[in-house]
Amino acid sequence: MSRTRVVVTGLGATTPLGGDVATTWAGMLAGRSGVAKIDADWAAELPVRIAAKAAVEPTEVLERVEARRLDRSAQLAVVAAMEAWKDAGFGLREDNPVDRQRLGVAIASGIGGMQTLLGNWDALRDKGPRRVSPMAIPMLMANAPAANVSLRLGAQAGVHTPVSACASSNESISLGLDMIRLGRADVVVVGGTEGVIHPLPLAAFGAMQAMSRRNDEPERASRPWDVDRDGFVLAEGSAVFVIETLEHAQARGARIYGELAGAGITADAHDIVQPDPSGTSQANAMVKALRESELTAADISHVNAHATSTPQGDVAEAGSIRQALGEHTEAVVTSTKSMTGHLLGGAGALESMATLLALRHRKVPPTINLDNPEPGLGIDIATSVRELGPGDLAGMNNSFGFGGHNVAVVFTNQYQNGD
Repeated sequence: MSRTRVVVTGLGATTPLGGDVATTWAGMLAGRSGVAKIDADWAAELPVRIAAKAAVEPTEVLERVEARRLDRSAQLAVVAAMEAWKDAGFGLREDNPVDRQRLGVAIASGIGGMQTLLGNWDALRDKGPRRVSPMAIPMLMANAPAANVSLRLGAQAGVHTPVSACASSNESISLGLDMIRLGRADVVVVGGTEGVIHPLPLAAFGAMQAMSRRNDEPERASRPWDVDRDGFVLAEGSAVFVIETLEHAQARGARIYGELAGAGITADAHDIVQPDPSGTSQANAMVKALRESELTAADISHVNAHATSTPQGDVAEAGSIRQALGEHTEAVVTSTKSMTGHLLGGAGALESMATLLALRHRKVPPTINLDNPEPGLGIDIATSVRELGPGDLAGMNNSFGFGGHNVAVVFTNQYQNGD
């Protein structure tokens, strides 16, 4: 594979902290939590009654007819993708200057159109087959978010939907990087989405004892690395990047946020749910990402960790960071899930966005709710906004998922320009 330089030229997001990138980033720097109680009647009997909903309803952004034909996961993805595309300086399909056969899409979802699937099952059970939507299948399929973005932009180089649980959207970023370096595309729209705040996943994750039950203190429920953590908080939203070759970006005078330098992918082959406590495969993903980026561990000044606020996962990741970057690494580590909750298949893209913006603005967002750190972690965790120095070059984002999926992505501030 070539060492073609790949840069980020557009960002889009709709998250529990805001309906766009600027509001989301400001919320992260302010240490604001997007977690709240679920007011719906259906949540009253659930053991978990908190979640991090999107701050802006996608139906308020999309046209009514279009929104009705999209599952919530696709609604969120389309909103984020359109912001990213505009941010990159491109017009929509009719005014798109990119060669459609050189434009690709890779947008992930960990679960897909669950709300459509379960809603239509309810209609079938309660009212009969005539009440099932003729749009149910194209709405519920996991590739619908990516496909609908492709339709909006006229992308013809390939449309992909990695499904790797909570590592899905970082895998989509890695896939987009590969598409460009293999010569299959010049520009790829990459990212992830999830929209499954619904009784079933809340009940199912609750039955696994995987989610926080801090129902009376929702803003304090997500607390990575704290001794009192009791599980993650389910969230929804989407984050999307526009990536392209450095040559393509410079030829059109694009604003460049930074370089997508490399990615590493491994698998634990340990357990369907629990991470390997040794952290070896997680560390290997980071090492592979460094190797592909042609960087050393000493170059990494910041890590946005997967750190979901689960008892086992947080400790295993701290160990894997030390394995990969050195026992005495000086990288500043944070978990923005403490504020956003866990977007599942959309988490990696959102946290990769935060990593890139931390390098660009020289500020690392805090990990909130870390009142009593787990002893012996051995990593430098930011509990307030931390400044990065002018010589700090690179940042890494980790995403790990059920099934043992591990993906690490590396960004650098090389080539960045513009405001």
